[in-house]
Amino acid sequence: MVVGVGMIKCRLHECNSLKAKRKVVKSMIARLRNHFNISIAEVGSNDAYHNAEIGFSAVGNDRSAINSKIDKIFNMAESLGIAEIIDTEMEIINL
Repeated sequence: MVVGVGMIKCRLHECNSLKAKRKVVKSMIARLRNHFNISIAEVGSNDAYHNAEIGFSAVGNDRSAINSKIDKIFNMAESLGIAEIIDTEMEIINL
């Protein structure tokens, strides 16, 4: 079994309230979850208006397939254009 874990750190320029931030983050999470069938949630910077940290995981049996899927998730998050991606992290664990 192969587990892939990723983190996306975003900067949200247009958000001036937690309500506006929540709208943007929920939109990004829903699109990524529906397109890739992954477990995903906001995991950090909960009280900061202009920053968001989104964590996700994917499970499979092929290391290269999980690596490719995570790269595609990062690319789609960037191409959505609703937030500036400032950092990404990835870890792949073989169990």
